[in-house]
Amino acid sequence: MRFARALTVAALALAVAGCEKKQEPAAAGKQQAAAPAADTILIGHVASLTGEQATFGESTDNAIKLAISEANANGGVKGKKLALKTYDDQGKPEEAAVAATRLIVQDKVAVLLGEVASSRSLAIAPIADTNKVPQISPTSTNPRVTKDGDKTRPYVFRVCFIDPFQGTVMAKFAHENLKLKRVAILRDVGNDYSVGLADYFSAKFKELGGEVVSDQSFKAGDQDFKAQLTAIKNKNPQLIYVPAYYTDVALIGRQARELGFKGPLAGGDGWDSAKLYEIAQGALDGSYFSNHYTHENPDPRVQNFVKKYKDTYGSVPDALAALGYDAALVAIDSMKRATDLTGPAIRDAIEKTKDFHGVAGNITLDENHNAVKSAVVIGIEKNTPKYVTTVEP
Repeated sequence: MRFARALTVAALALAVAGCEKKQEPAAAGKQQAAAPAADTILIGHVASLTGEQATFGESTDNAIKLAISEANANGGVKGKKLALKTYDDQGKPEEAAVAATRLIVQDKVAVLLGEVASSRSLAIAPIADTNKVPQISPTSTNPRVTKDGDKTRPYVFRVCFIDPFQGTVMAKFAHENLKLKRVAILRDVGNDYSVGLADYFSAKFKELGGEVVSDQSFKAGDQDFKAQLTAIKNKNPQLIYVPAYYTDVALIGRQARELGFKGPLAGGDGWDSAKLYEIAQGALDGSYFSNHYTHENPDPRVQNFVKKYKDTYGSVPDALAALGYDAALVAIDSMKRATDLTGPAIRDAIEKTKDFHGVAGNITLDENHNAVKSAVVIGIEKNTPKYVTTVEP
């Protein structure tokens, strides 16, 4: 999934590595393990535990803890127990960079998990590469996360599909399944995730013969979208594509209905949060979004995960949880297969991941360190998400 903001943070984070070790980054809000003992492997996690996307970080962190607990119950890795240390980046790329630097340089983690948001993963990626510590993002979908220009980043991986596929999925669904010809787009211009998804959706919808009648913009945190929505409504679209995060999407949905727009809204995996329905209050009924998994999948692996997560945390796991769990499982499996527990050895093992059975689909990493896997389309009925269809890559 996810996020936008520029990468001046890379230089900041590399500078932090040379700073006094006792300095506490603002991001270091949550610690779940002491410094690793000789018989302990420490995994690091950078997450948005506070801020506007806090549910993303919470779901992911919960699922990672579940995966580590299960691995330890089954003997750990190479005779060692696993421990987790998580730092809160508050949803800010600069804090993600500081937290990642501390986890790698001071805490000496073997693997770094995170971030869920593309802008924050982009802030972390150069740090992982420079220090030769593998980074696995659960849900960062922007193609640039694993690419440095034309080159694949050697130490950066993800277990989710990427935006070109996700944007195409919803464009085809709108044109072929919903039989729509005229759509509008409302994008967050300060967000790489939103801009990328909007571009891919637009290109594919036009290629299929459809028309994008209006392309409006906003910035995350805006509260009033009525000017953009009025301009859109005046063009009579049949659907509004809003590739943004749940807090903004829910408000946009409510204001669109207040202005009399009756058609569906559509978007991507950034919609996936229980808070979406709490804030929208039914305004998004009849709408759709692409996602990585559905808890309605009857596959025994999925249902076993759903049960364990509900038993542990008291709620149904969302896609962020599923992919956080998968990212941890891929890291654990790779450490088991690695010749040793050095960064290069673990990196080599991750790169060889093929047909790994995760709860959000089977994972095979391609030459760009991206997961080749299917997507699902989720519909919203009576303010509740419902599985609609699966789209293969």
